Amino acid sequence: MRTLCASTLIGEFMLVGFAGLVAMKDPDLSMTTVWTVCGVAMLLSLLLCGMVTRPGGVQLGWVLQAGLIASGFFVPTMFFLGAVFAGLWWASVHFGRKVDEAKARFAAQAE
Repeated sequence: MRTLCASTLIGEFMLVGFAGLVAMKDPDLSMTTVWTVCGVAMLLSLLLCGMVTRPGGVQLGWVLQAGLIASGFFVPTMFFLGAVFAGLWWASVHFGRKVDEAKARFAAQAE
């Protein structure tokens, strides 16, 4: 699960960076606000790469997904891209757990 989720989170790291560049063009938003919010989201996505297998890691990932979707109020494309990455997050968690279970079964059979 860790590999799939971390891959999704690294993609989100880059997505938030690019969304920050787009948000800078909005005259209603200050550059300080844009990069503070984007920096926090980018830092959270990196930290979650290491925390995803710990208790609460997946739930924090869902919080990040909700934040990405909500950022669509400032960068409208993020409604779509946030939903896409939320779907990728679900798939990473769902199929990652299945892979972990299969690995555990295989290791048990090998013993």
